[in-house]
Amino acid sequence: MIPLSILDLSPVPEGSPVSTALRNTVDLAQRAERWGYRRYWLAEHHNMPGIASSATSVVIGHVASQTKTIRVGSGGVMLPNHSPLVIAEQFGTLAALYPHRIDLGLGRAPGADRFTAQALRRDLNTSADEFPRDVQELQAYFRAAVPHQRLQATPGAGEDVPIWLLGSSLFSASLAAELGLPFAFASHFAPALLIEALGIYRKNFRPSAQLQQSYVMLGVPVVAADTDQEARFQFTSPQQSFVNLRRGMPGKVPPPIDPASADWSEAEQQMIDDALGLAMVGSAATVKRGLEAFVAELKPDELMISTHLYDHAARLRSFELLAGMWPKA
Repeated sequence: MIPLSILDLSPVPEGSPVSTALRNTVDLAQRAERWGYRRYWLAEHHNMPGIASSATSVVIGHVASQTKTIRVGSGGVMLPNHSPLVIAEQFGTLAALYPHRIDLGLGRAPGADRFTAQALRRDLNTSADEFPRDVQELQAYFRAAVPHQRLQATPGAGEDVPIWLLGSSLFSASLAAELGLPFAFASHFAPALLIEALGIYRKNFRPSAQLQQSYVMLGVPVVAADTDQEARFQFTSPQQSFVNLRRGMPGKVPPPIDPASADWSEAEQQMIDDALGLAMVGSAATVKRGLEAFVAELKPDELMISTHLYDHAARLRSFELLAGMWPKA
């Protein structure tokens, strides 16, 4: 009875404009709502032609306006790129427009290379110690304002905006435990420290006003199809995207290829295996067995599914198959 949620990077297929990706995002969100997914999150990435969700709060607002009940949020907003006050006002506005439906997931990385991070006007010498202070500053903006308070977020103060911490390292696991916040681990692309991070978070969790017990959401890459062969074929699109990124040639999402014709090296295949090693790829039955084993071993409270494909129809089919075979929470 583990709830399923969706992480959408708004994939831009080769040969298509960004507008197609954003229309596809709305289409998937509306279907996900009908299929029973709990959350629909979008992620901040920059200078990546294959990802259309860089203006994350704008896309969240658009998706929320086109849906009715599903929670919509960020997976995540890269807080070092922004002033905490600006994020409080943006998400306070979203919460005022769509009450009790907005989540704010926060990451510590820039979501970009160093050159792009500099263009975002980040101080590249900023210490990691500033991220905890920024998170706490953001929390303070969401508290109800008191008389004579000199600085407040408007909108934002007193709004119901749950904060999550996201990460692929031990840092965010420790901070989420210390602050008593829900924790989402990016195991959909960086699973290496997953078990260690879970142990740290669960062992050190301190109850807070937001959360009384630890709550863990784990990212899982999933490609489900009518057959194992079809799923492996579709999976070559994110594999190619990953290799192109590692080669320093990020681009739009390429169409799938025959897995036997893949032109990456053994070293690149090892990088794929390291990054996407938790991928569940196959028929509904194959994916179900894999996810059940994953849940039995790690006991997450929620799963965040990532399916970054070229073919929108194949992506819809994957999420539909997954929803149909998974018990509703």
